[in-house]
Amino acid sequence: MLQLGQKAKDKITGFEGIITCRVEYLTGCDQYGLTPPVGADGKVGQSEWFDAGRLEITGPGVAAEEVRTEENGGPNRDAPRVR
Repeated sequence: MLQLGQKAKDKITGFEGIITCRVEYLTGCDQYGLTPPVGADGKVGQSEWFDAGRLEITGPGVAAEEVRTEENGGPNRDAPRVR
């Protein structure tokens, strides 16, 4: 299983980012959300979702302990959505 916080790349599109979320479906499909780095314009790009088999790990990324706070946050803008 891929680990949250790892740096990954989609094998098909080349989209890169940090794995920040994971969703497991009843049908057995596991998907991971990749959050891209800040762009040249200084804006944070939108996270994208990919099936586990499409991702390759490209680096260690960030440890959960580095970004965890005392209180959990609320809903995330990057939650999975039906298209």
